Amino acid sequence: MASLFPRNTKVLLHAAFWLVYASFFFYQISYGRKGEPDWSKIVPDFFFHISSLLVISYITYFLLLPKLLKDQNVRGFLLTFLPIFGGMTYLMLVGKQYLVDGLTHQENWVYSLRFGLNVAMSAFLITAFVGLLKFVEDYFELEARRKDLENQQLTSELRFLKAQINPHFLFNTLNNLYYLAYNQSPRTPEVIAKLSGMMRYMLYDSNHAKVPLTKEIEYIENYLDLERLRLNDEVPITFEVEGDVANAAITPLILITFLENAFKHGVSNTAEGSWITVSLSVQEGYCYYRVANSKMEDSGKAVLEKSGIGLRNVRRRLDLSYPNQYQLKFSDDAERYVVDLALKLEKSPVLV
Repeated sequence: MASLFPRNTKVLLHAAFWLVYASFFFYQISYGRKGEPDWSKIVPDFFFHISSLLVISYITYFLLLPKLLKDQNVRGFLLTFLPIFGGMTYLMLVGKQYLVDGLTHQENWVYSLRFGLNVAMSAFLITAFVGLLKFVEDYFELEARRKDLENQQLTSELRFLKAQINPHFLFNTLNNLYYLAYNQSPRTPEVIAKLSGMMRYMLYDSNHAKVPLTKEIEYIENYLDLERLRLNDEVPITFEVEGDVANAAITPLILITFLENAFKHGVSNTAEGSWITVSLSVQEGYCYYRVANSKMEDSGKAVLEKSGIGLRNVRRRLDLSYPNQYQLKFSDDAERYVVDLALKLEKSPVLV
């Protein structure tokens, strides 16, 4: 699982904090005071002070705060924390008095209220800061888990939508194959061969998040060839490709639904004037895809509703695969229906 605070990062963050604080405290008790430093007292005091704060801080960090976060019981936390903190701070104060003065009361300043408050305040602030690190780390860990779960859900939904595409396409293509076989067309073996290639693409290549755009174009060309065969080349079908398609990648099977919809509602070899034009161009990192088709009588309402399974799925897949990175427009008039899709492509090709 992705995490904004990996274990090594946490260790480095805590180590950096203690290094900065230890440097500041060492300067304060040595060169920050008047007179020559007494190293025989300063060095033991330094290590005892830092060690005491480490113990107090990380008892809170590892034992008390996790219980607070789990139980959400502030009162119980305070009833546990305050006695432990108070007792350990008192022991820390007595230890410092012993190291500095040997408990002889010759150095009166280490027994003053001001010194005691200074030790207690230092212990509290350092413990609070280390505890704050715990809250910050846990917050980002929670965000990382939430995003990871969200990504898993999106991935599952994409797989579900793609699984719906395959039967939809297969149903349409088998209808085409049945029509050719029923009429004993000599082109039936050719159709089976092209269908086999398309199914191979659907079963293997389409399992990747992105595929080379050239593979998607090849898939569209095979689909158009199948439709030309079914329609006995009686319907004008054109497909134009422009731009640097060799260096682009796209979500697989994202374009075919609009083409299927055009053939379903826009053409027939029994309707005069039927036609379909398809164009795809790559410009400045964007793919511009247009499908335009003639309109058969009484087909306008079915097209305009845009409520079929295929179109609903492709809209959802676009939302998931290209959030805020695509534009989809539908144009409709008396004679034709047009779909315009513009989406941002991957900057480099994805090899599969």
